[in-house]
Amino acid sequence: MQKLRLALVTSAAAMLFSGLAAAQSAPPSQTPVQGTAAAVATPEMSDGEIRKIDKDGKKLTIKHGPLKNLDMPGMTMVFSVKDEAVLDQVQSGEKVRFLAEKVDGKITVTKIEAAR
Repeated sequence: MQKLRLALVTSAAAMLFSGLAAAQSAPPSQTPVQGTAAAVATPEMSDGEIRKIDKDGKKLTIKHGPLKNLDMPGMTMVFSVKDEAVLDQVQSGEKVRFLAEKVDGKITVTKIEAAR
């Protein structure tokens, strides 16, 4: 029984170390990339329509489709803006594509462009 247990432990260790050795010797093109920009997916922009521009409050009201990166369905809501200069670049009724992200606990428009 002792010999069988030792044989099983030895076999398991051999398989483990051979797998590690194979992973370390794989060419760079075949090794997974983790923690780099290449491995991070860029959030998808959403479609929307500007409903209201609040320059004093630095906010936009946008009727939008699903915000996939925030797991949020389509609706009309008020967003803070990361760069208040965008408030002068959009008009009420304009169709846009935008990216909203949580910034300091607030859902904020971080990128916006005219829809094509």
